[in-house]
Amino acid sequence: MRIYTHLTNVYLIVGIFILSSCSFKQQQLLFKEQGSIQDTSKINLSNAGNGTSDYHIKSQDILQIRNLQNIKYIVDETPTTIASGGPGTGQGQTYQVDDDGSVALPVLGRIHVAGLTRAEAAKQIEDLYRKNLLKDPIIDLKITNLKVTMLGEVRVQGNFPLVKDKTNLIEMLGQAGGLTEKANEKNIKIIRGDPKNPTITEVDLSKTQALADPRIILQDNDIIYIAQSKRAVKNDQLLNISNTISPILIVLNTALIIYTFIHR
Repeated sequence: MRIYTHLTNVYLIVGIFILSSCSFKQQQLLFKEQGSIQDTSKINLSNAGNGTSDYHIKSQDILQIRNLQNIKYIVDETPTTIASGGPGTGQGQTYQVDDDGSVALPVLGRIHVAGLTRAEAAKQIEDLYRKNLLKDPIIDLKITNLKVTMLGEVRVQGNFPLVKDKTNLIEMLGQAGGLTEKANEKNIKIIRGDPKNPTITEVDLSKTQALADPRIILQDNDIIYIAQSKRAVKNDQLLNISNTISPILIVLNTALIIYTFIHR
């Protein structure tokens, strides 16, 4: 009888220890700070809603340029290389902005584009081609390396390109396959700006008003993080506790069975 009492005490001690050590464990919490997080985007809305339309071209950016008057190439003559797709794809060619802020274009040579917005660069290139080579060109220019990063409870995590000027959070979540069943849709963080002093936007997608919020228009290098809901965290905690306790209980039950057989 004494051994049963000892084993019972062991069960209780093990259970209390595991519960106390695991009850506060929370999985996949990134960008979590102590105390309440101030939504710094409410302080300054000067850049909200602009998306990438006011993004200024920098060195190492990748520009995709095509002449809409001739969907094959930027100029009417076949270039020696096609950087993105073969002839007839209509995707245009890609050109990297050099360290000096210039980009080398057919016929025109080097053109300084650093510091210009996408629309300003397209107009400058269009004017130069109209003056030097083409009749009524319509230049389409895209900056293909702009992106946002999706982390947390989305179907597909990773980097996603910003292919148009005003891509919003809803569209990007759609590209990522939507939220998982564990997601906390009431507190989605958009982190942008200087990594040393980022702007943090908190969006509650359980409210339809969020759809009209200009702060959900995404910008280059935004980080979108979706944490787990409290219910999902609690379920994970219970699962972790169960996975930890189960092997211990098996060992103790086995020991009890062996002891019972030996002392019959």
